[in-house]
Amino acid sequence: MNEIIKTCPFKNRCGSCKYIGESYKSQLDRKMKGLRDLFLNKQKINYIISMDNPYNYRNKIHMAFDIDKNGNILSGQYIESTHKVIKIDSCLLDDSLADKIIVDIRNLLPKYNLSVYSEYKDRGLLRHVLIKRSFTTNETMVVLVLTANKFTNKDAFIKELVSLNKEITSIIININDKFTSMVLGDHEYTVYGNSYITDVLCGLKFRISSKSFYQVNPVQAEKLYNKALEFAKITKDDIVLDAYSGTGTIGLIASKYAKHVLSVELNKDAVKDAIENAKNNKIKNITFIQADATKYINKLAFEKEDIDVVIMDPPRTGSTKEFMYSLYKLLPKRIIYISCNKETLKRDLDYFLKFDKYKIDVIQPVDMFPHTEHIETVCALSLKKSS
Repeated sequence: MNEIIKTCPFKNRCGSCKYIGESYKSQLDRKMKGLRDLFLNKQKINYIISMDNPYNYRNKIHMAFDIDKNGNILSGQYIESTHKVIKIDSCLLDDSLADKIIVDIRNLLPKYNLSVYSEYKDRGLLRHVLIKRSFTTNETMVVLVLTANKFTNKDAFIKELVSLNKEITSIIININDKFTSMVLGDHEYTVYGNSYITDVLCGLKFRISSKSFYQVNPVQAEKLYNKALEFAKITKDDIVLDAYSGTGTIGLIASKYAKHVLSVELNKDAVKDAIENAKNNKIKNITFIQADATKYINKLAFEKEDIDVVIMDPPRTGSTKEFMYSLYKLLPKRIIYISCNKETLKRDLDYFLKFDKYKIDVIQPVDMFPHTEHIETVCALSLKKSS
Protein backbone atom coordinates (compact mmCIF):
# COMPACT_ATOMS: atom_id res chain seq x y z
CA MET A 1 0.00 0.00 0.00
CA ASN A 2 1.32 3.39 -0.95
CA GLU A 3 1.78 5.92 1.82
CA ILE A 4 -0.58 8.91 1.84
CA ILE A 5 1.65 11.95 2.35
CA LYS A 6 -0.14 14.77 4.16
CA THR A 7 0.90 18.39 3.88
CA CYS A 8 0.37 21.36 6.16
CA PRO A 9 -0.41 24.90 4.93
CA PHE A 10 1.43 26.35 7.93
CA LYS A 11 4.70 24.44 7.47
CA ASN A 12 6.82 27.44 6.50
CA ARG A 13 5.35 29.70 9.19
CA CYS A 14 4.82 27.56 12.28
CA GLY A 15 8.14 25.76 12.01
CA SER A 16 7.24 22.85 14.28
CA CYS A 17 6.95 20.12 11.63
CA LYS A 18 9.95 20.68 9.38
CA TYR A 19 9.62 17.25 7.74
CA ILE A 20 5.89 17.36 7.05
CA GLY A 21 5.15 16.63 3.39
CA GLU A 22 8.03 14.14 3.06
CA SER A 23 7.49 10.39 2.96
CA TYR A 24 7.73 8.84 6.41
CA LYS A 25 10.54 6.50 5.30
CA SER A 26 12.51 9.51 4.06
CA GLN A 27 12.07 11.20 7.44
CA LEU A 28 13.29 8.12 9.29
CA ASP A 29 16.32 7.75 7.01
CA ARG A 30 17.17 11.41 7.49
CA LYS A 31 17.03 11.07 11.28
CA MET A 32 19.23 7.96 11.13
CA LYS A 33 21.81 9.75 8.99
CA GLY A 34 21.92 12.66 11.44
CA LEU A 35 22.52 10.32 14.37
CA ARG A 36 25.13 8.23 12.57
CA ASP A 37 26.96 11.34 11.35
CA LEU A 38 27.01 12.72 14.89
CA PHE A 39 28.63 9.56 16.24
CA LEU A 40 30.89 9.28 13.16
CA ASN A 41 29.59 5.72 12.55
CA LYS A 42 31.75 4.52 15.46
CA GLN A 43 28.89 3.09 17.55
CA LYS A 44 26.34 0.37 17.01
CA ILE A 45 23.13 2.23 16.18
CA ASN A 46 19.99 0.20 15.57
CA TYR A 47 17.51 1.43 12.97
CA ILE A 48 14.97 3.85 14.40
CA ILE A 49 11.75 2.39 15.81
CA SER A 50 8.96 3.89 13.71
CA MET A 51 5.31 4.67 14.43
CA ASP A 52 2.49 2.76 12.73
CA ASN A 53 0.32 5.87 12.38
CA PRO A 54 2.54 8.96 12.61
CA TYR A 55 -0.32 11.50 12.80
CA ASN A 56 -2.43 13.01 15.60
CA TYR A 57 -0.19 11.43 18.23
CA ARG A 58 0.25 14.33 20.67
CA ASN A 59 -1.68 13.92 23.93
CA LYS A 60 -0.61 17.36 25.19
CA ILE A 61 -1.66 20.40 23.16
CA HIS A 62 -0.93 24.01 23.96
CA MET A 63 -2.49 26.82 21.96
CA ALA A 64 -1.83 30.53 22.39
CA PHE A 65 -4.57 33.15 22.00
CA ASP A 66 -4.39 36.62 20.48
CA ILE A 67 -6.41 39.23 18.58
CA ASP A 68 -5.64 40.24 15.00
CA LYS A 69 -5.67 43.83 13.69
CA ASN A 70 -9.37 43.51 12.81
CA GLY A 71 -10.32 42.44 16.32
CA ASN A 72 -10.81 38.75 15.46
CA ILE A 73 -9.85 36.18 18.10
CA LEU A 74 -7.02 33.86 17.11
CA SER A 75 -5.98 30.53 18.60
CA GLY A 76 -3.04 28.57 17.32
CA GLN A 77 0.72 28.34 17.31
CA TYR A 78 3.36 31.02 17.35
CA ILE A 79 5.15 31.82 14.11
CA GLU A 80 8.66 30.42 14.52
CA SER A 81 10.91 32.64 16.68
CA THR A 82 8.09 35.14 17.35
CA HIS A 83 5.08 35.63 19.60
CA LYS A 84 2.74 36.22 16.67
CA VAL A 85 -0.08 33.68 16.63
CA ILE A 86 -1.12 31.82 13.46
CA LYS A 87 -4.76 30.77 13.53
CA ILE A 88 -4.75 26.95 13.43
CA ASP A 89 -7.95 24.97 13.91
CA SER A 90 -6.47 21.55 13.23
CA CYS A 91 -2.89 20.27 13.47
CA LEU A 92 -1.70 17.01 11.91
CA LEU A 93 0.26 16.20 15.08
CA ASP A 94 -2.38 17.05 17.68
CA ASP A 95 -5.10 14.81 19.02
CA SER A 96 -8.12 15.86 16.97
CA LEU A 97 -10.50 16.07 19.95
CA ALA A 98 -8.12 18.44 21.74
CA ASP A 99 -8.04 20.70 18.70
CA LYS A 100 -11.85 20.69 18.56
CA ILE A 101 -12.09 21.67 22.24
CA ILE A 102 -9.80 24.64 21.67
CA VAL A 103 -11.90 25.84 18.72
CA ASP A 104 -15.03 25.45 20.87
CA ILE A 105 -13.40 27.58 23.58
CA ARG A 106 -12.49 30.26 21.04
CA ASN A 107 -16.05 30.34 19.71
CA LEU A 108 -17.52 30.64 23.22
CA LEU A 109 -15.34 33.55 24.36
CA PRO A 110 -17.50 36.44 23.07
CA LYS A 111 -20.70 34.92 24.49
CA TYR A 112 -19.22 34.81 27.99
CA ASN A 113 -17.24 38.07 27.79
CA LEU A 114 -13.92 36.32 28.27
CA SER A 115 -11.37 38.71 26.79
CA VAL A 116 -8.16 37.56 25.13
CA TYR A 117 -4.80 38.75 26.41
CA SER A 118 -2.76 40.94 24.08
CA GLU A 119 0.95 40.80 24.81
CA TYR A 120 1.46 43.99 22.81
CA LYS A 121 -1.17 45.95 24.78
CA ASP A 122 -0.61 44.00 28.03
CA ARG A 123 -4.33 43.61 28.72
CA GLY A 124 -6.98 40.92 28.46
CA LEU A 125 -7.72 37.73 30.42
CA LEU A 126 -7.19 34.46 28.47
CA ARG A 127 -3.55 33.79 27.53
CA HIS A 128 -3.34 30.10 26.69
CA VAL A 129 -5.27 26.85 26.69
CA LEU A 130 -3.53 23.60 27.58
CA ILE A 131 -5.20 20.24 26.87
CA LYS A 132 -3.99 16.89 28.20
CA ARG A 133 -5.57 13.68 26.93
CA SER A 134 -5.41 10.02 27.87
CA PHE A 135 -5.76 7.74 24.87
CA THR A 136 -6.42 4.72 27.10
CA THR A 137 -9.05 6.11 29.50
CA ASN A 138 -10.31 8.93 27.23
CA GLU A 139 -10.04 11.35 30.18
CA THR A 140 -9.40 14.95 29.14
CA MET A 141 -8.01 17.90 31.07
CA VAL A 142 -8.54 21.52 30.04
CA VAL A 143 -6.35 24.23 31.58
CA LEU A 144 -7.42 27.84 31.05
CA VAL A 145 -4.44 30.14 31.64
CA LEU A 146 -5.69 33.57 32.73
CA THR A 147 -3.89 36.78 33.66
CA ALA A 148 -6.12 37.27 36.71
CA ASN A 149 -8.85 35.48 38.64
CA LYS A 150 -11.66 37.64 37.24
CA PHE A 151 -13.70 35.29 35.04
CA THR A 152 -17.17 36.13 36.37
CA ASN A 153 -19.08 33.93 33.90
CA LYS A 154 -16.96 30.84 34.37
CA ASP A 155 -19.71 28.54 35.72
CA ALA A 156 -21.96 29.01 32.69
CA PHE A 157 -18.96 28.85 30.35
CA ILE A 158 -17.77 25.56 31.86
CA LYS A 159 -21.27 24.05 31.73
CA GLU A 160 -21.59 24.77 28.01
CA LEU A 161 -18.05 23.65 27.19
CA VAL A 162 -18.61 20.30 28.93
CA SER A 163 -21.96 19.87 27.18
CA LEU A 164 -20.14 20.25 23.86
CA ASN A 165 -17.36 17.82 24.86
CA LYS A 166 -18.47 15.01 27.16
CA GLU A 167 -14.90 13.65 27.27
CA ILE A 168 -13.77 16.55 29.49
CA THR A 169 -13.18 15.23 33.01
CA SER A 170 -11.10 18.06 34.45
CA ILE A 171 -11.04 21.84 34.05
CA ILE A 172 -8.41 23.91 35.82
CA ILE A 173 -7.92 27.66 35.97
CA ASN A 174 -4.27 28.66 36.12
CA ILE A 175 -3.24 32.23 36.90
CA ASN A 176 -0.20 33.60 35.08
CA ASP A 177 0.07 37.36 35.62
CA LYS A 178 3.75 37.68 34.76
CA PHE A 179 5.36 39.01 31.60
CA THR A 180 6.99 35.71 30.71
CA SER A 181 7.27 33.08 27.99
CA MET A 182 6.29 30.41 30.53
CA VAL A 183 2.81 29.04 29.83
CA LEU A 184 1.69 28.15 33.37
CA GLY A 185 1.74 30.31 36.46
CA ASP A 186 2.29 29.20 40.05
CA HIS A 187 -1.32 29.40 41.28
CA GLU A 188 -4.18 27.25 39.99
CA TYR A 189 -7.41 25.65 41.13
CA THR A 190 -9.83 23.03 39.83
CA VAL A 191 -13.29 24.22 38.73
CA TYR A 192 -14.64 20.98 37.25
CA GLY A 193 -13.93 17.30 37.93
CA ASN A 194 -10.57 16.09 39.22
CA SER A 195 -7.27 17.94 39.39
CA TYR A 196 -5.67 15.22 37.25
CA ILE A 197 -6.33 12.63 34.55
CA THR A 198 -5.22 9.00 34.49
CA ASP A 199 -3.45 7.16 31.69
CA VAL A 200 -2.30 3.54 31.36
CA LEU A 201 1.22 2.81 30.15
CA CYS A 202 3.01 -0.55 30.16
CA GLY A 203 0.18 -1.98 32.25
CA LEU A 204 0.39 0.66 35.01
CA LYS A 205 -1.88 3.59 35.81
CA PHE A 206 -0.36 7.07 35.83
CA ARG A 207 -1.82 10.22 37.32
CA ILE A 208 -1.12 13.32 35.21
CA SER A 209 -1.58 16.82 36.62
CA SER A 210 -1.37 20.10 34.73
CA LYS A 211 2.29 20.73 35.60
CA SER A 212 3.74 17.24 35.65
CA PHE A 213 5.83 15.88 32.78
CA TYR A 214 4.46 12.98 30.77
CA GLN A 215 5.55 11.76 27.35
CA VAL A 216 3.49 13.49 24.64
CA ASN A 217 3.44 10.37 22.45
CA PRO A 218 2.33 7.49 24.72
CA VAL A 219 2.21 4.95 21.88
CA GLN A 220 5.92 5.39 21.20
CA ALA A 221 6.72 5.94 24.87
CA GLU A 222 5.67 2.37 25.60
CA LYS A 223 8.06 1.12 22.91
CA LEU A 224 10.80 3.37 24.28
CA TYR A 225 10.43 2.18 27.88
CA ASN A 226 10.20 -1.47 26.91
CA LYS A 227 13.41 -1.15 24.92
CA ALA A 228 15.17 0.70 27.75
CA LEU A 229 14.23 -2.02 30.24
CA GLU A 230 15.29 -4.73 27.82
CA PHE A 231 18.75 -3.12 27.68
CA ALA A 232 18.85 -2.55 31.47
CA LYS A 233 18.64 -6.30 32.22
CA ILE A 234 17.38 -5.61 35.75
CA THR A 235 17.30 -8.54 38.17
CA LYS A 236 15.50 -9.09 41.48
CA ASP A 237 18.75 -8.35 43.34
CA ASP A 238 19.33 -4.97 41.71
CA ILE A 239 19.07 -1.50 43.24
CA VAL A 240 18.04 0.91 40.50
CA LEU A 241 18.47 4.68 40.40
CA ASP A 242 15.89 6.46 38.25
CA ALA A 243 17.22 10.00 37.73
CA TYR A 244 15.25 12.96 36.33
CA SER A 245 12.26 10.72 36.96
CA GLY A 246 9.29 13.05 36.34
CA THR A 247 6.09 11.35 37.51
CA GLY A 248 8.08 8.16 38.12
CA THR A 249 6.96 6.46 34.93
CA ILE A 250 10.00 4.37 34.05
CA GLY A 251 11.01 3.81 37.68
CA LEU A 252 7.61 2.35 38.48
CA ILE A 253 7.73 0.12 35.41
CA ALA A 254 11.27 -0.97 36.38
CA SER A 255 10.19 -1.74 39.96
CA LYS A 256 8.55 -5.03 38.99
CA TYR A 257 11.98 -6.35 37.94
CA ALA A 258 14.14 -4.78 40.70
CA LYS A 259 14.78 -5.24 44.39
CA HIS A 260 14.31 -1.51 44.97
CA VAL A 261 14.16 1.70 42.94
CA LEU A 262 15.34 5.15 44.03
CA SER A 263 13.50 7.77 41.99
CA VAL A 264 14.81 11.36 42.08
CA GLU A 265 13.06 14.39 40.60
CA LEU A 266 13.29 18.14 41.32
CA ASN A 267 9.72 19.14 40.38
CA LYS A 268 7.58 18.82 43.51
CA ASP A 269 4.32 18.48 41.54
CA ALA A 270 5.79 15.58 39.56
CA VAL A 271 6.98 13.89 42.76
CA LYS A 272 3.51 14.28 44.28
CA ASP A 273 2.04 12.57 41.23
CA ALA A 274 4.72 9.87 41.36
CA ILE A 275 3.86 9.01 44.97
CA GLU A 276 0.18 8.74 44.05
CA ASN A 277 1.10 6.60 41.03
CA ALA A 278 2.94 4.15 43.29
CA LYS A 279 -0.03 3.97 45.68
CA ASN A 280 -2.54 3.48 42.87
CA ASN A 281 -0.45 0.65 41.42
CA LYS A 282 0.27 -0.86 44.87
CA ILE A 283 4.02 -0.63 44.32
CA LYS A 284 6.07 -0.53 47.52
CA ASN A 285 9.66 -1.19 46.42
CA ILE A 286 10.28 2.38 45.25
CA THR A 287 11.36 5.51 47.10
CA PHE A 288 10.73 8.99 45.71
CA ILE A 289 13.18 11.79 46.47
CA GLN A 290 12.39 15.42 45.67
CA ALA A 291 15.86 16.77 44.92
CA ASP A 292 18.19 18.00 42.23
CA ALA A 293 19.49 14.92 40.41
CA THR A 294 23.11 16.12 40.39
CA LYS A 295 23.15 16.90 44.11
CA TYR A 296 21.50 13.59 44.93
CA ILE A 297 23.88 11.44 42.90
CA ASN A 298 26.80 13.38 44.38
CA LYS A 299 25.52 12.33 47.81
CA LEU A 300 25.19 8.69 46.74
CA ALA A 301 28.72 8.68 45.33
CA PHE A 302 30.17 10.35 48.45
CA GLU A 303 28.45 7.79 50.67
CA LYS A 304 29.57 4.97 48.34
CA GLU A 305 26.08 3.56 48.00
CA ASP A 306 25.61 0.36 46.01
CA ILE A 307 23.67 1.10 42.83
CA ASP A 308 23.44 -1.65 40.21
CA VAL A 309 21.58 0.06 37.37
CA VAL A 310 21.10 3.75 36.59
CA ILE A 311 18.34 4.94 34.28
CA MET A 312 18.59 8.63 33.44
CA ASP A 313 16.26 10.76 31.34
CA PRO A 314 17.46 14.37 31.59
CA PRO A 315 15.81 17.40 29.94
CA ARG A 316 16.85 18.69 26.48
CA THR A 317 19.80 20.51 28.03
CA GLY A 318 21.24 17.13 29.01
CA SER A 319 22.93 16.18 32.26
CA THR A 320 25.88 17.88 33.97
CA LYS A 321 29.58 17.06 34.24
CA GLU A 322 29.11 16.75 38.00
CA PHE A 323 26.34 14.19 37.53
CA MET A 324 28.36 12.19 35.00
CA TYR A 325 31.45 12.24 37.24
CA SER A 326 29.46 10.98 40.23
CA LEU A 327 27.92 8.35 37.96
CA TYR A 328 31.42 7.14 37.12
CA LYS A 329 32.29 7.06 40.85
CA LEU A 330 29.20 4.96 41.62
CA LEU A 331 30.24 2.33 39.07
CA PRO A 332 26.84 0.75 38.39
CA LYS A 333 26.87 -2.38 36.22
CA ARG A 334 24.68 -0.81 33.55
CA ILE A 335 23.58 2.68 32.58
CA ILE A 336 20.59 3.54 30.41
CA TYR A 337 20.68 7.11 29.12
CA ILE A 338 17.39 8.22 27.54
CA SER A 339 17.73 11.46 25.60
CA CYS A 340 15.49 13.77 23.60
CA ASN A 341 18.49 15.73 22.31
CA LYS A 342 21.16 13.81 20.42
CA GLU A 343 23.69 16.67 20.67
CA THR A 344 23.62 16.84 24.48
CA LEU A 345 23.64 13.04 24.62
CA LYS A 346 26.82 13.00 22.54
CA ARG A 347 28.38 15.76 24.68
CA ASP A 348 27.67 13.90 27.94
CA LEU A 349 28.90 10.58 26.56
CA ASP A 350 32.12 12.13 25.24
CA TYR A 351 32.89 13.43 28.73
CA PHE A 352 31.84 10.23 30.49
CA LEU A 353 33.73 7.80 28.25
CA LYS A 354 37.02 9.60 28.93
CA PHE A 355 37.11 7.83 32.29
CA ASP A 356 37.55 4.61 30.29
CA LYS A 357 35.38 2.48 32.55
CA TYR A 358 32.36 1.98 30.30
CA LYS A 359 31.54 0.99 26.78
CA ILE A 360 28.47 1.74 24.68
CA ASP A 361 26.62 -1.49 23.94
CA VAL A 362 23.98 -0.09 21.64
CA ILE A 363 22.15 3.08 20.68
CA GLN A 364 18.47 2.74 19.85
CA PRO A 365 16.58 5.74 18.43
CA VAL A 366 12.79 5.89 18.68
CA ASP A 367 10.65 8.16 16.53
CA MET A 368 8.71 9.89 19.29
CA PHE A 369 8.11 13.04 17.23
CA PRO A 370 7.19 12.16 13.61
CA HIS A 371 7.40 15.01 11.06
CA THR A 372 9.78 16.99 13.28
CA GLU A 373 13.57 17.05 13.48
CA HIS A 374 13.57 15.50 16.93
CA ILE A 375 14.16 11.92 18.04
CA GLU A 376 14.32 10.11 21.36
CA THR A 377 17.36 7.91 21.88
CA VAL A 378 18.12 5.07 24.28
CA CYS A 379 21.83 4.50 24.89
CA ALA A 380 22.91 1.40 26.84
CA LEU A 381 26.31 1.37 28.55
CA SER A 382 28.02 -1.32 30.61
CA LEU A 383 31.19 -1.65 32.65
CA LYS A 384 34.17 -2.89 30.74
CA LYS A 385 35.20 -6.37 31.83
CA SER A 386 38.57 -5.15 33.04
CA SER A 387 36.72 -2.88 35.47
